[in-house]
Amino acid sequence: MSKLDHFIGGMTWGWTGVRGTWNNEEARQSMALMVDRLNVNWTAITFAAMQAHPQATTIAYQEEPTVTDLEVRSMITEAKRHGLKVCLKPVVNCTDGTWRAHINFFDNDVPCEPKWSEWFASYTTFMLHYAAIAEELGCEMLCIGCEMVQTDRRESEWRALIQKVRAVYSGIVTYNCDKYQEDQVRWWDAVDVISSSGYYPINDWDQQLDRIEAVVKKHGKPFFFMEAGCPSRQGSEHLPNDWGLQGDPNESVQKRYFETAFDRCSTRDWVGGFMLWDWPAQLYAENEASSNDDYCMFGKQAETVVRDYYTLKTAEREKSIT
Repeated sequence: MSKLDHFIGGMTWGWTGVRGTWNNEEARQSMALMVDRLNVNWTAITFAAMQAHPQATTIAYQEEPTVTDLEVRSMITEAKRHGLKVCLKPVVNCTDGTWRAHINFFDNDVPCEPKWSEWFASYTTFMLHYAAIAEELGCEMLCIGCEMVQTDRRESEWRALIQKVRAVYSGIVTYNCDKYQEDQVRWWDAVDVISSSGYYPINDWDQQLDRIEAVVKKHGKPFFFMEAGCPSRQGSEHLPNDWGLQGDPNESVQKRYFETAFDRCSTRDWVGGFMLWDWPAQLYAENEASSNDDYCMFGKQAETVVRDYYTLKTAEREKSIT
């Protein structure tokens, strides 16, 4: 596997990266518990910068509520102290609540209308800022975008951005496409590793893996799921990407979901691992785990499933290369 020669047993940490919630004892304890409970070998240090709405062209990455550079550096350093490999993952969100996948502009410029060129200029400045931090602190991977579905078609702009990123960052470059979009991105050859959000219904993994496998084989690139997860909520196993789904808390749903996802992915040797979703900087109390219906598996039944799988897969990969 070029540029990815080991299993990624990872967890997304710190979302959404609200200023003041990192670089404190509670955040450091959260990361320590993540390492101890899940036996992770990677983490994605993940946070959001804001643009006002889907047609805004300015990304305010140095302003509240985004975590400060000091906070970002401190938690990268903390992850390294735990022996983790780090993927730095800066993400853009819309202040008005619109999902980032809907950021979009006219393909042909129109006077007095916002333009792709303006947005990509701001996005490039944003990404290069964190690429420099990733290089400075030795982050093994940089994720240059997350679930930017409407932007995916802008191939030339993404290629230009990646070229500029590589001028300041020497590690692994990936892009996190959205679920069902793996075969829609036309510029996978420009990144080192293909990654996607694996929020697939519990009974649909084989069909989706068949589809993704064709993409991976076509491009000859390593692949892993940059996101994957399921709320511990009744019904979420059938629609795991819907964080607002109505249902009662149910730990067994999340447990069965991970058991199934891991089982089906284990039959595909090209799946290089997971960066599961997600582990916040400020954890709920462990004695409240059974009533928490979100994606985090701290103190829940799925915690053991993840730890056991990561331990097994890491041992298998180490054995295969010795």
